[in-house]
Amino acid sequence: MAETIALLGGETLLGREIREVFSESVLGARIRLVAEESEAAGTLTELDGAAAFLGRLDPEDLENAAAIVLAGSPESSRKVLDDPLSGVIVDLTYAAEDAPGARIRAPLVEDAEYRADLSAPQVIAHPAAIAITLLLGRLHRAQPLSRAVVNIFSPASEYGNAGVDELQQQTISLLSLQKMPKKVFDAQLSFNMLPQLGEDAPRQLAESEERIERHLATLLDRPDAPPMPSLRLAQAPVFHGYSFSVWVEFEDAVSAPDIEDALAGEAIEVRSEREEPPANAGVAGQSGIVTGSIVPDRNAANAMWIWMVADNLRLLADNAALVVREIA
Repeated sequence: MAETIALLGGETLLGREIREVFSESVLGARIRLVAEESEAAGTLTELDGAAAFLGRLDPEDLENAAAIVLAGSPESSRKVLDDPLSGVIVDLTYAAEDAPGARIRAPLVEDAEYRADLSAPQVIAHPAAIAITLLLGRLHRAQPLSRAVVNIFSPASEYGNAGVDELQQQTISLLSLQKMPKKVFDAQLSFNMLPQLGEDAPRQLAESEERIERHLATLLDRPDAPPMPSLRLAQAPVFHGYSFSVWVEFEDAVSAPDIEDALAGEAIEVRSEREEPPANAGVAGQSGIVTGSIVPDRNAANAMWIWMVADNLRLLADNAALVVREIA
């Protein structure tokens, strides 16, 4: 039926997050799970508390879906993109990023009157770009910014189950004096911070950093936007959740209470100096972003430091849900 929402990659970390978010609304009842590999078709799984089967990755089976959500591997996404389909593609794997007419989407930070061309793939923006846009946009509207620098610390879950499993196995191997697996990171990530991955890693940090920058530039392409910040991405030895160390310089002097007042509102939780600062492990399953540890730069009169954390998978799933509601 035309109201079906096909979800490719429902068994991945991201796919499970999408299932959870969609199940909180009427979207959950309309999801149909699609297997990434043909041999997985027919496998019994669970969807919204009930038994469900993984369908085949077949154009005929996808033809009647109003929306096709891509949350598996880029390879499986490309298989879908290679066939003309009537449903709107909602891509969380970035495989459709270079497709003709593709739109980079993040309804959480878009203008209320924004209307996207739904005839082309809708690519959900990188979660770090969404978080940074939300933070800087809220600040800039309250007090104009002149410059910003953002240090981004990426979790292993950005590489899906494989990244989380490898970090876990590296930790176990190190503690038991065994050889570490390095298939995903091609370097020791456990107990370590990495400015770049090993040369044989399937996906390099530079690639992700450039994508964040591209998506951020797209999201900030509006008359009232803050200036484009300088970015640096590092790989952190954590399983879930992005962390950000943000330096912002304003045109005029501000105080920590001024920033707290400016940020407080929908999708942003603000923790004052009297509260425990936010941590990536504490925001699992939480929508929006959490900010705290807001302190002045002792060497720049109009500058402040802000710590920010966000659940990367939840940010993607929440924005995907908002896009799907526009379609179906």
